[in-house]
Amino acid sequence: MKIYFPFLALTILSFWSCNPTQEKPLIEAIIASKDITQIRKAKQELQTEKSELDAQITLLSKAIENLAPNQKIPLVTITKVNQQEFKHYIELQGTVETKDNRVLTPEFAGNLSKIYVQEGQKVSKGQLIAEINDGGLKDQLSGLEVQKALAKTTFERQERLWNQQIGSEIQYLQAKTNYESIQNSIAQLEANLKKTKITAPFSGIIDDIITEEGTIVSPGMSQIARIVSLKNMYVRANVPEKYLETIKKNTKVNVSLPVLSKSTESTIQKTSNYIQPSSRTFEIEIPLKNTDRILKPNLTARLKINDYTNKKALLIEQQLISENANGEQYIYLVTKNKKGQDIAKKQIITTGKTQGDFVEILTGLKANAILISEGARSIKEGQQIKIINP
Repeated sequence: MKIYFPFLALTILSFWSCNPTQEKPLIEAIIASKDITQIRKAKQELQTEKSELDAQITLLSKAIENLAPNQKIPLVTITKVNQQEFKHYIELQGTVETKDNRVLTPEFAGNLSKIYVQEGQKVSKGQLIAEINDGGLKDQLSGLEVQKALAKTTFERQERLWNQQIGSEIQYLQAKTNYESIQNSIAQLEANLKKTKITAPFSGIIDDIITEEGTIVSPGMSQIARIVSLKNMYVRANVPEKYLETIKKNTKVNVSLPVLSKSTESTIQKTSNYIQPSSRTFEIEIPLKNTDRILKPNLTARLKINDYTNKKALLIEQQLISENANGEQYIYLVTKNKKGQDIAKKQIITTGKTQGDFVEILTGLKANAILISEGARSIKEGQQIKIINP
């Protein structure tokens, strides 16, 4: 291409080379003339000059590229892909609970005559907690005991006579029936009297006194007190049904208690056989040791459960994976061309599970492959590259 400058541009450049401070006055002079024809002409000449200069710069850039090609080779870093153990975890939220957390309710209707414990008091299994007025059952029992003694004597006498074939059979049977009837009545009264006493079903702490003395209580309606034991603690959580095959009994779990800044290792002791239709989840239980009694019911727990392990996994950072227009995922590997130069090779891959910043590669990648890491986003298939961390 022939290089030339329009007359006006040459004049401006020559004038400026002699006296750079005069370029501005020359342009201003043209503008000051207010001759629209001259102003347009000057603008057109400068635009033509700019286009020709751009074309010349392009030619010069190509020449530089041909003479010094290495200056355009992208710089990249590489990493070697090794096999390693990969553990995938699911994270869930659960609630700390206790097996021994019960509200004591009466089995007998009447006046709550006495409460024998206080809130916060430790109690033993079978210890008397409260008592309901028996409404005269004890007096009835005393009367029946007297009748029982008489009925027993009568029955034993009639039995001896009957064995000696003295007296009638009907007298013997009446005495026997009367004695057995009184025994049954006494047993029923004793059972009802037992219901008037509310005892601790297990050893624990009286967490709350719900009903005061003197209150009329009834079975199935009234609540007397809450007793809690912090010994048999566990975490209950709901797991999505898609993990039904991988989350099973004896699966290891890391349990974190954020409020207490505490974590511990445990295993799943129970998995539910029922899937909740509303949430599509099933329930699991993880036991917790509470030797220092610091765990309390309804604490929030975070669970980290290992649901998948691959001892020979190939892992790469997620940020190194790109996707083409067909939705295929790919990475760039390092290979050699015929000249022995390092070039980039696009490799289609399929991915597996993800953990943190890393993803498992299922197909398309082999152990010891050389992966392009930094610079992978700015290269193309087959492009020559320069490795800066060989």
